[in-house]
Amino acid sequence: MSVLGISAEEEETYRHFLRHPGTPADDIHLRIHTDQDTVRRCLDRLLELGLLRHEPDSGSVVPADPETAVTLLTDLRLRELYEELQRVTRSRHIVDALLAEQGPRAAAQQGVEQLGDLRRIRSRIDDLAFFARDEILSVEPYTELSPANIDHARPLDMRCLRRGVRIRSVVLRKALDHRPTRDYLRELVSHGAEVRVAEDVSERILVYDRRTALVPLDPADTSRGALLAHESGLVANIIALFDKIWDQAEDLLSVVGEDGRDREEYVPSGVERRVLDLMVSVGKDEVGARELGVSVRTYRRHVADLMRVLGAASRAQAALLARERGWI
Repeated sequence: MSVLGISAEEEETYRHFLRHPGTPADDIHLRIHTDQDTVRRCLDRLLELGLLRHEPDSGSVVPADPETAVTLLTDLRLRELYEELQRVTRSRHIVDALLAEQGPRAAAQQGVEQLGDLRRIRSRIDDLAFFARDEILSVEPYTELSPANIDHARPLDMRCLRRGVRIRSVVLRKALDHRPTRDYLRELVSHGAEVRVAEDVSERILVYDRRTALVPLDPADTSRGALLAHESGLVANIIALFDKIWDQAEDLLSVVGEDGRDREEYVPSGVERRVLDLMVSVGKDEVGARELGVSVRTYRRHVADLMRVLGAASRAQAALLARERGWI
């Protein structure tokens, strides 16, 4: 029971009362071969925790039911761990004190940094997300997230949400056409994130705790690097831009229902339905292209587009998902 915060002596005392309920408290030290002071401390704590109680009529000590006892201890331990986690996440003053030891070098963190290396940018983003305490704002105009992107982002996002960090994100509406991306965004919302969608947005914005903002050096070419601003007027302007985009965007769940289906469900064209039929009925792309009267390249492009819309990893999965939607 040590994992629940109970010492070996306290556990032995509780177990003794389970085996021999009603044992006089004055005799317990003789029964478990422990000195009287130790037993008195154990009794006091077990009584305080509710694992033991005095019978008012007989004056004897009886134990709480084991299931009740473990539930009480679990709740107490979880509360202690939560309080400890809160203390850890409020440790910014420690960082500030340590930065002060650097003297003039700390001043570099108060302006704008230029980050040119993509690996360094990703590393800084991970660090900023990991240490965020209050809020993360983002505008990300991607059209889909790869499985690798989702696997990388999920633990950081979930950690932030569990710690009470508010996440507000704006994404392109087109990203909802990609099933894995749409499912991941709904997963974030189900855990407390706020996600909105915009028809057309090109800005890329990341803001952490309203203190640090990351924007691309060249919005048209993100490979050129990024600017990282620290507590400056630039951060305030970036937040103002985010607020404007946020106000004009639409809530995710007003676009995507609770069941994950788009309220304005994508409707395949006649050609796309024919391609789906051919994907099921013919084995080779050359045969499908000939039946459709198009080049093999065009046929394969239709197949790839349908797989993207369906969020399918294979043609077989695409056929199954298309049947679920009633497309074939």
